[in-house]
Amino acid sequence: MSEPSQHVIVANPATVELVPSPFPAEWVLDGTPQAQATAIAHSRDGAMTVIAWSCTKGRFRWHYQVDEMAHILAGEVFITDQSGIERRLGAGDTVFFRAGTQNVWLITQDIRKVAVCHVAVPKLVGVGLRVWNKLCRTVSDVLGLDAESGASDGGLAAAQPRNLPQSHPASAAPPR
Repeated sequence: MSEPSQHVIVANPATVELVPSPFPAEWVLDGTPQAQATAIAHSRDGAMTVIAWSCTKGRFRWHYQVDEMAHILAGEVFITDQSGIERRLGAGDTVFFRAGTQNVWLITQDIRKVAVCHVAVPKLVGVGLRVWNKLCRTVSDVLGLDAESGASDGGLAAAQPRNLPQSHPASAAPPR
């Protein structure tokens, strides 16, 4: 029988302990913003990571290497996109950033967010994965398998909070 922690990961991104997660100094435009982050969970294939992240006041350019959906838990930030459009984000706001873009972050009140970062795959690969997953679900249904008996756990493997590698976009702070 599987351990429940392998199937469901529960954490409060507003209170989980964070560790320093500096981003490149050359991204900083004003101030001395200090970022902290912790990975809460990641998908079995490594393509998705859920991260709790915070940063102190400052202004910097963020380069998104992965798709990121972020939900602001506390604080305030003004995001300026590549076309010069500025948007204010505060507690309760959710935003999506596409891989390959960059935005200027102006944090006016220390910010905390939870982010879901996903490595984009080519459309054809995505279609193949959806077909494969459907086939696996169908076979599991026909054979009467479930997570308790060793079938899929829904794609989430247990994860211990950890500092993100410098190469991970979310590790640097906001691409987050």
